Amino acid sequence: MTMSSILVIAEHINGKIAKISQEILGAGRAIKSEAGGTLKAVVLSDGNADLASALNLEGVDEVISIDVGSAHFDAAAYEDEVLALCKEEQPSLVLMGHTANGLACAGSLAARVGAGFASDVIALRFDDSGVIATRSAHAGKVNLDLAFPGKAAVVLTCRGATFPAADETGSAQITIRAASSTGATTEHLEYIAPPAADIDIGKAEIIFSVGRGIQNADNIPRFAAIADKLGATLGCSRPFADAGHLPKAHQVGQSGTVAASCKLYIAVGISGAVQHLYGMKHVDTIIAVNNDPGAPIFGYSKFGSTVDALALAEALEAQLGLSG
Repeated sequence: MTMSSILVIAEHINGKIAKISQEILGAGRAIKSEAGGTLKAVVLSDGNADLASALNLEGVDEVISIDVGSAHFDAAAYEDEVLALCKEEQPSLVLMGHTANGLACAGSLAARVGAGFASDVIALRFDDSGVIATRSAHAGKVNLDLAFPGKAAVVLTCRGATFPAADETGSAQITIRAASSTGATTEHLEYIAPPAADIDIGKAEIIFSVGRGIQNADNIPRFAAIADKLGATLGCSRPFADAGHLPKAHQVGQSGTVAASCKLYIAVGISGAVQHLYGMKHVDTIIAVNNDPGAPIFGYSKFGSTVDALALAEALEAQLGLSG
C-alpha cells in the first residue's frame, strides 16, 4: 500500500507560521519516506505570500495557498475549504495541530469526508494496513495504536512539541488558489496572546526535574537554586504542575512538554509514570534519584541512586556553595 498525498493544514498567528505546523510537516515527511506519495502544505489566509514562502520546507512537494479573504482563523471557512480540497486531491492523510484551531474543525471535517479520525496523536507510522496512529489513554498510563481499516483517508490532530520540526528550506511548488466557499462566518476582534512562559522545556539541553519525592512545594526554591547553579532548566512531574506548585510550562511528559532537545536529564523524586517517561526516556543520559529501588525510572536511567532527595539537596548545596 502506498499513499496518494498527505495534506498538512498549517496554522499561523499574527502573520507567522506556528511552530506546530513545522512539526507536523516533519511528521508528514517521515510518513512520506515510508509510504511514498506527495506532501502538500496548505495555508488559508488573506493571500499573504510570506506565509506560503515560510512553508517551503525540505520534503514539501507543494504549498497550496488559499485566499479566504482574512488573516484570521474561522472554523467554518477552514472546514469548507479543506473539504473542497480533499474532494479534489483525494488525500490519504490530513494532518492538523492538536490545538484550539485544529480541534474546531478536524472532527467534523473527518465526518464529512468519511475518513478515519484520531486526536492528540503522539506518533505515526505506516505498514501494510495503512496509517497507524499512537495516542495516550487512561490519563497517560498507556499508549494505544489505532488503525483505520476500510478508510481511504485519515484525519489526525497531532500533539505539539512531539515530532521533529522541518526547518530546512525546500524547493516546493507554490500554488495560489481562490476560495471556493462564501467566506468567513465570524468576525475577528483581537488576538490575546497567552501569558509568556519563563522557560521552554522543549529546547532545554539540561533539565533538573523534581517530583513528589521532594516532599512539598516549600522545597522547590532549594532545588530551583541547585538547577540554576548547574545551568539546568527546572522541570517537574505532572502532580507538581497539577497541584499548582510549578507552572505547567515546567511539566515534562505526555500532558506536558517533551524534552526534545535534552542531553542530560536529572530526575529527583520522580518514580517514572508512563506519561512522564514519554517526555524524557529518549534522552541519552538520565540520572535518577529515588528512595524506592523499584521505581520504574531506574529502568531508563544510566546512573541512579536511592539517596533521599533532601539529603541530596543538602549535599549539592554544600558542594555548590549554596549552604547558609
